[in-house]
Amino acid sequence: MKVPYIVGVAGGSGSGKTYFARELQKILGDEKCSILYQDNYYSDQSHRFDGDGGAVNFDHPESLDFELMALGLKELKKGGSIEVPLYEFATHTRKLETLSFNARPIILVDGILILDSPVVRAQLDEAIFFDTPEELRFKRRLDRDVAERGRTPEGVKKQFDLQVKPMHNQFVEPSKIFAQTIVKDSGDYKDAIEFFKNKLL
Repeated sequence: MKVPYIVGVAGGSGSGKTYFARELQKILGDEKCSILYQDNYYSDQSHRFDGDGGAVNFDHPESLDFELMALGLKELKKGGSIEVPLYEFATHTRKLETLSFNARPIILVDGILILDSPVVRAQLDEAIFFDTPEELRFKRRLDRDVAERGRTPEGVKKQFDLQVKPMHNQFVEPSKIFAQTIVKDSGDYKDAIEFFKNKLL
């Protein structure tokens, strides 16, 4: 097997990066492409989380174990396999179980803060950043957190205003300078998907 080609897929919460990564993986196929999610690498915060936002800032780089993620990417570059942490967002608990993750020719690394982390950036061969308007990012996050993570609209709005927005402006937005490709969001990613499909196939 050739050394995996690792692509960072970054952008703010609700920017469309995960949709892009999953659609590109569908086209390339599971045997050729896999996705490693930043969301799996949150530190356990169950002792501080109140069930609907709380005082824990999950959008700050210090809430994530990027050293572990970078070590995993190094191992995958050797063609090996790793054990990925599993994170339960409803309770903000890192589970005891892990997920086996095998190297593929193409690995997409999905996360809002991956380009802010020097140790993770060092493992990427290239990166794409989704530069999406705040209003659209909030709507997508609201829909997702209520439907999938057991949150209330009020809790989502409070967390967005107090944590997500300030952290986006402080850490996420500035990190786009490390991306080779920046996609201006229009709600349609066909051009970006087509471009990377042709590049990576």
